[in-house]
Amino acid sequence: MLGMDITAGEVSVSKSEPAYHAHVVALLGLTGDWSGSGQLAVEPAFACKIASQMLMAEYDTVNEDVLDAIAEIANMVVGNIKNELEPRLGPMGLSTPTIVFGGDFGTRVAGSPERVIMPFTCPDGAMHVQVLLTPQHNEASLHRLRAHLALSQ
Repeated sequence: MLGMDITAGEVSVSKSEPAYHAHVVALLGLTGDWSGSGQLAVEPAFACKIASQMLMAEYDTVNEDVLDAIAEIANMVVGNIKNELEPRLGPMGLSTPTIVFGGDFGTRVAGSPERVIMPFTCPDGAMHVQVLLTPQHNEASLHRLRAHLALSQ
């Protein structure tokens, strides 16, 4: 769709915030027996390149079109992750994306839960995808977790 060669980096699991800080971040909530969030983070120049490829127009600065394009990419990426997880963790809902754009800021998740961080690079820039989920500790989620653990042994 974007016509870019993107390479996946090494996936990590961490309780601490990633060292990568971007100035364009899309956040999506995940709900169900497991809930949490997905995040896609890119630098402004790469956000403009993604929007230019996606919308077949030239963008040199971040504007509404660029933010909408990043929101749509985040929706596709986190939505695909959600779809891959649902057979093991049960049905999940996905919120509409929230876009944060600006200067020097970081994102933080209360309680410092474990997060999966997936870096991606291409000649035009880097993108980081972060997902964190916690069980809601109801009977259905515990049953699914036990079943998943039994299947993976």
